Amino acid sequence: MTLDETGKQLGSVQFARQIGDWQDQGIREIRFLIGAADGLTAEERASADLSIAFGKATWPHLMARAMLAEQLWRASSILANHPYHREG
Repeated sequence: MTLDETGKQLGSVQFARQIGDWQDQGIREIRFLIGAADGLTAEERASADLSIAFGKATWPHLMARAMLAEQLWRASSILANHPYHREG
């Protein structure tokens, strides 16, 4: 999975569902590639099963990592039906 400004903008529930779908398919590992200052190459984008964006804004690399960590935590809570995520 790549994090790239040209990727899909998924809501938290959609992101969680994607991870849940991969779990159901028996996929045991997800790798995340965050673009550097110059972004990702066409080859890197093409190699990903999914490319996502955290909005249209450009984010610093460390901020993108923190946002990804939070979304992974949120996705795990959504998949476990934990009340951490509040939709709406």
